[in-house]
Amino acid sequence: MEEEQHDMKTFEDLGVEPRLLKAISELGFEHPMPIQEMVIPHLISKEGDVVGLAQTGTGKTAAFGLPLLQRIDPGSDDTQALVIAPTRELCLQIAGDLADFAKYLDDVRIIPVYGGSSIDSQIKAIRKGAQVIVATPGRLIDLIKRGVVKLEKVNTVILDEADEMLNMGFIDDINEILSHVPEDRKMLMFSATMPKEIAAIARNFMKDPVEFVAGNKNEGSKNVKHVYYMVKAHDKYLALKRVADNNPDIYGIIFCRTKRETQEIADKLIADGYNADCLHGDLSQAQRDLAMKKFRDHVTQLLVATDVAARGLDVDDLTHVINYGLPDDVAVYTHRSGRTGRANKTGVSVAIIHSRERGKLREIEKRIGKTFEYKKVPSPDHIIEKQIYHLADRIERVEVDDTQIEKFLPGVRKKLEWLSEEDLLKRVLSLEFNRLLDYYRDMPDIDLNAEDKKERGGRKDSDRKDRGERRPRGEKDRRTAEEGYERLMVNIGKAQGFFPGNLMELVNRSVVGAKPEIGRIDLMPEYTLFDVRKKDARKVVDALRNADFFGRKIRAEFATDRDYAREAKDRVKKAESKKRKNERHTARTDYDMSLAGSSSAKKSKKEKKVRKAESAKPKYNGNYDIFKKK
Repeated sequence: MEEEQHDMKTFEDLGVEPRLLKAISELGFEHPMPIQEMVIPHLISKEGDVVGLAQTGTGKTAAFGLPLLQRIDPGSDDTQALVIAPTRELCLQIAGDLADFAKYLDDVRIIPVYGGSSIDSQIKAIRKGAQVIVATPGRLIDLIKRGVVKLEKVNTVILDEADEMLNMGFIDDINEILSHVPEDRKMLMFSATMPKEIAAIARNFMKDPVEFVAGNKNEGSKNVKHVYYMVKAHDKYLALKRVADNNPDIYGIIFCRTKRETQEIADKLIADGYNADCLHGDLSQAQRDLAMKKFRDHVTQLLVATDVAARGLDVDDLTHVINYGLPDDVAVYTHRSGRTGRANKTGVSVAIIHSRERGKLREIEKRIGKTFEYKKVPSPDHIIEKQIYHLADRIERVEVDDTQIEKFLPGVRKKLEWLSEEDLLKRVLSLEFNRLLDYYRDMPDIDLNAEDKKERGGRKDSDRKDRGERRPRGEKDRRTAEEGYERLMVNIGKAQGFFPGNLMELVNRSVVGAKPEIGRIDLMPEYTLFDVRKKDARKVVDALRNADFFGRKIRAEFATDRDYAREAKDRVKKAESKKRKNERHTARTDYDMSLAGSSSAKKSKKEKKVRKAESAKPKYNGNYDIFKKK
């Protein structure tokens, strides 16, 4: 009975006023979510600060936003509520949501202030009156110091994504901001996780806070399914492509650990024909805004991102979150997975791991209270079947405008009447899938589970890669041959700043005509191994013969069983030995020259003395008497 009453609760039951009820009803809000049920009544009618623990996407903004707006006095232009968020994107998201909630609250103004935008326009907006300010810490402190923002009348302070602000080093900024706010303000702090540092913030800045937890602490969203695939480390990218190909309607974020890896994976996906883009800290603000807009508008299907850059990117209909590398911090995984399965929808959090990451996976399972489901990497046949049925489904559901299409049918029918129904169907499928069929032809199974490792024994290639010990030889191995690829080698590697994007750009620039398909790329410090289709191998080798990379001449050849790593080390040693020899020769030459210069100076001095003595002697003038002793 209590369960039924719980399900029937409304926002009106929580004490939300009619104007706000009307606005959220138009937005599609029907029944409050768990965190909203807990927080809204407390903020509206009870005293004391609040710590709210809930995943991103569980309705946090409405949980603090509705009571915050209900406490505003529209008759005063003073700033009465302050929301602090870690990133520009989240700041704009919160301000937009609050504006939607306040649709029928006349004279309530909500102003977002953040870095990367004109401070003058923000100052003008604030001076017109801003009862609610949503801000990033740095820009807010700047406006406080200029005397533009005054917080003496603030009655509500919200810290959103507190754990992320901690990670980004904003603790001193928060302390500075709170020193300008009245001590009797009501304060609420939201965090997806509750590490000890966040508990310390609550002790230092809040008065007897009440803690509300939606689910268990550090627990993942209940609507998210957690799965993992296990492959060799150098097959992670191939596994990523198969996961994407096996989900034709995928709309997801791929999380990488570093900015460089993010850019590399995005470049490879784009080069392979996927509708992808990247988001990381090295991009300008304009580039980041464009990337996020394209993703929100579904122009981009896959967004490759770092954790910090993706903050504030709130999208409710993500189907997948893909962990290309597991994070070291469990809280980071919780944030990642919480980006899907929102608004009562289901989502999938995928981890692509190698054998040495199983311990980290088990630790995450223990902390979030979820079990990851092991899945085999989709086989080529399964992927092709899935794609074909997806096309059939699209054909079934497509809207047909008979009035427009009908007039073109006679001509098309006449053109294709020689084809049987089966031939026509084959051609439609081939038109759509020839590239996919060609790519997956003779592709092997790349799945690697625990049983495989036990049966094969010894250290895996994935282990070697993590230690920077990938197999050094050219290795025209059985796998490459079975895939219909030829392995090539170029005499340049990571030590010269050469990466996959450089290789693809070099090949595409040098090869005339159709661009060859590049398979696996193995980057070494002094050389690079890569696969191309056998039919293109000779063309690529010939095209790279006269190529260069920033003045360094490129030498390409068919890879053999030669020990390229040893040869590269020998070349480096030889170059270093030659350099040391030249340095010793130069030093010896300088020393010899200095000795020679000293000897020459002595010799010259002696000769000068002799000449002087010679010039002092009397000259014979035919008179013998001058030589006689006196």
